[in-house]
Amino acid sequence: MPSSTGPSIDTITEGGRVTQVGEGQEAEENAPPVMTFGAPTAGEILAERYELVEHINNDSAGRLVWRGVDVVLRRPVAVVLRYPGGDSATEMLQAAVAASRVIHPNLVGVYDAIDEADRAYVVREWVDGRSLRELVAEEGSLDPARATAIGNAVASALAAVHATGMVHGNIHPGTVMISDDGRVVLADARTDGADSQETDIRAVGGVLYFALTGHWPHGEAPLHGATAGHGRAALPDAVRDAAGSIAAPRQVRAGVPAYLDDLTMDLLDPEIAPPSSDVLAAELSRLDIPVEDHFLEQAGPLRFTADTGEEPSPLASVGGRKVALGIAGLLAVALVGLLIGISALGGDDKNPKTEPVARPSSSAPSSSDASPAPEVRQLPVEDVRIIDPDSKSRDELDDAEKVIDGNLDEGWDTDTYTRANFGNLKRGMGVWIDLGSPHTVKSVQAVLSATGASAQLLAGTAEFPSTSAGDKQLVESYKTAIGQPFEQHDGTKMTFNGFDPEKKYRYLLFWITELPEKDGGSGYKVGVQEITVQGS
Repeated sequence: MPSSTGPSIDTITEGGRVTQVGEGQEAEENAPPVMTFGAPTAGEILAERYELVEHINNDSAGRLVWRGVDVVLRRPVAVVLRYPGGDSATEMLQAAVAASRVIHPNLVGVYDAIDEADRAYVVREWVDGRSLRELVAEEGSLDPARATAIGNAVASALAAVHATGMVHGNIHPGTVMISDDGRVVLADARTDGADSQETDIRAVGGVLYFALTGHWPHGEAPLHGATAGHGRAALPDAVRDAAGSIAAPRQVRAGVPAYLDDLTMDLLDPEIAPPSSDVLAAELSRLDIPVEDHFLEQAGPLRFTADTGEEPSPLASVGGRKVALGIAGLLAVALVGLLIGISALGGDDKNPKTEPVARPSSSAPSSSDASPAPEVRQLPVEDVRIIDPDSKSRDELDDAEKVIDGNLDEGWDTDTYTRANFGNLKRGMGVWIDLGSPHTVKSVQAVLSATGASAQLLAGTAEFPSTSAGDKQLVESYKTAIGQPFEQHDGTKMTFNGFDPEKKYRYLLFWITELPEKDGGSGYKVGVQEITVQGS
């Protein structure tokens, strides 16, 4: 009589109530026949502890799902029962025992697993809520933030499962549960060995795709196997082109951010090796935060003012003042010369110095009282470095000095990536600038090698780290975004004005989040040819 306690992975809903069904549907016509010998009855107490209260339904694998009560601890439970027990219940019991070894808030708890020969049953946590399948069917596709939160919970649960060396093997909208209090749990693990950890991870892409579009990409090869088993017929297939390729979420509905679209499609693409579940969980956790807490806005980077000719140059107003002051100065000099000439022609030659040419007005400020505004100029850059917090190879750090050498023909280039979001390998890369001392900054201009890039300008106080591991801490500390982020800038010059005139800045970070496609479509890459800072 195997018995174990701990969290499991098995629930689902019906009619707005978690029915703990595994596949998330009523039994299909080809489901195994239900035998009457050993059939449970309401009010029956199993193992002298678990009272059966209500038969919820049967899943497509022929298991009976009951709502029950643990009469010892006085808590609701779900009882998944199969009869007869013995060999026919081996897989179910093994999955429950394995799942009980993993404790995680995004996995349903397993309390007991018992084989009585004529029947076997697993006792699990009862969760009130709905499956993702039912949630989308009732409310439609989810907003990106909610889809990200669900994907994060599933990936986090998977990371815990994979850390033990196990595989879930049954991830789909019917085994992803959302409780009434907002908790997301993963249900119904399989142990038949038909799947791998990679299949689990790619299935997270399927969950994200379904949450964003309401369609399930179960026809994709990476999702075949146990994850494409019973209970999928009711899920709408993904939209496909003539070649059978699925449409990206952004092609199905509006409002899906590029980074989430790319991540989802990368997970479903058999040509792209997926990250490990812990890396995926970390990435989704980074994205699953309130918008106001984002230090890097993922919807797109800094909204620079494009140098298109439609708006004045950042120095236009300054230049206008200089021209006006120059003309005023020339007029003043001419007026003084005229007065001197008049004095020389009509004055007293004997006492030429007794009367001044002109007396200053009592209201005019003296030269000692004047405090002219400091002249705006190009500020020298003391140090410039490449920030690459998520890279392991660190082979893109050279040529940073070319960003400030005044030569637009040379610059620093990223590597070539398979997707615009750095191939889904990193959150971005940046150029860190040290002005040497605090300055009043008026504008920053970055000249890129191609159009279509996205970038953000950040300010902080952290110095360049002495070790590569410090890159991540530096990026996370630069939380002051200068201006509003924007996506897919259509020019090669990005100029930003509007620094706080009451503040002084020393360290700036030009942070790139999206790469433009290279000519010929052979990948994604960008070069930063020059960065200049104007201020005083």
